Amino acid sequence: MIAVPDSRGALDSVRVLDLATYLAAPVCATLLGEFGAEVIKVEQPRVGDDLRRLGRAAGPDAGGSYWWFVESRNKKSITCNLRDPEGQTLIRRLVAESHVLTENFRPGTLERWNLGWEALSAIRHSLVMVRISAFGQTGPSRERPGFGRIAAAVGGLAYLSGYPDRPPVSPGTRRCPITSPASSARSAPSSRSATPSVPARARSSIWPSTSRSCACSTTPSRCTAAPGTCASGSARAPARDGRWIAIACTNDRMFARLLRAMGRTDLADDPRMTTTPARLAHRGLVDELVAGWIAARDASETLAALEAAEVPSSLVASVRDLFEDAHVKARENIVSVALPLLGRLAMPGVVPRLTLTPGRIDSAGPSSPGAHNEEIYGGRLGLSREALARLAERGVI
Repeated sequence: MIAVPDSRGALDSVRVLDLATYLAAPVCATLLGEFGAEVIKVEQPRVGDDLRRLGRAAGPDAGGSYWWFVESRNKKSITCNLRDPEGQTLIRRLVAESHVLTENFRPGTLERWNLGWEALSAIRHSLVMVRISAFGQTGPSRERPGFGRIAAAVGGLAYLSGYPDRPPVSPGTRRCPITSPASSARSAPSSRSATPSVPARARSSIWPSTSRSCACSTTPSRCTAAPGTCASGSARAPARDGRWIAIACTNDRMFARLLRAMGRTDLADDPRMTTTPARLAHRGLVDELVAGWIAARDASETLAALEAAEVPSSLVASVRDLFEDAHVKARENIVSVALPLLGRLAMPGVVPRLTLTPGRIDSAGPSSPGAHNEEIYGGRLGLSREALARLAERGVI
């Protein structure tokens, strides 16, 4: 029997209170919202979240940047001054009926505002609190600030990225460190307080190099391929039409296929090419041969030859390539969402793709800070319009 997708979300009964700012913890909340959780985003009164101003504005009167509308999708926006005692009281009242709370302030900040774990878990014993900070909640560096690029540097990922004779390269880190805490929140109540640090997630991705370094007392150098493989990575020269190709030959059989695709079966018995250790010892020669072959023809011609030989390979896709890719379209990896005043906005689809509850995008990020103040504070907490007006005049909301 074929499973039929359910119209409900996997997390339809979950309510998330998103106190965080910028990207790390807010994206965690976004991932939960894609699977049906109601996410209430808390912004600064009057000015809104800083992510609204990060990157290019979606339009002169749009109310936010492209990043904001994508990463804040499916959320409701309320405003609240967390430094104000009245604002703190409002948050505690919302916590009483929330299942998950996300935050990424420096450790100790929420405690100073009477909104730390001890205070909030006493209000709702089953609360799951996801705390994402640059260096975690403990340790001597716990109060240091940081973002994704700092995490890549501190975690050792940047040191290993790029060519050995060039400066370290900061890899993309937009959503990668967020999947673990989002999974922790989904696993509630078994993990009621998830407190990951972003560099720790970066370090976990380089564990083979870490283990080898400890065992051999060596410092791994930067490389563009998986350690111990050749040829694997992006060619050192583009194709004739200026496009780049990635190849992954992780064993001798795959490299033999690559030689067939290149029309260089004459090298099949060359002792410099027959084994992985031999190719690693002559990496410069191998890279030169592969790059020269790629540079002599257009990318489409090269990819056709590699596919026919069953060599793992791909175009190094630009954003434009992704929009034109038939596979991306078929899997709905890029979707179009309505955006008030601006028409429609393209953004990444929902991942992972669950069979029965595949997730959904109901709306882009809210256009104005506090767009749902009356719904949440009035309809849910019972505050009158007069009370809301007084709080707004004082800058509490």
